[in-house]
Amino acid sequence: MRADVGDILLVHGRIVGQHDRTAMIVEVLGPNGTPPFRVRFEDDGHEALMSPGPDAVVRHRGEPAH
Repeated sequence: MRADVGDILLVHGRIVGQHDRTAMIVEVLGPNGTPPFRVRFEDDGHEALMSPGPDAVVRHRGEPAH
C-alpha cells in the first residue's frame, strides 16, 4: 500500500452495523509512501497513526470514487 499526503484512506467496517470511515492522510512516515500514516478522520477530526490492514484502501487524489 502506497499513499501521498492528501490521499484518502477508506477503512471498511469489519462487523455488521459498523460503518466505513474515511480519513485524510496528513503525513506519510514510511519509506517511499508506505505505512505508517498519520491520518485525520473526517467524521470527528481526531488524528491517529495507522498501519492499515486488508480492510483499508487508499483513494489517491484525483481518482474517481467508486
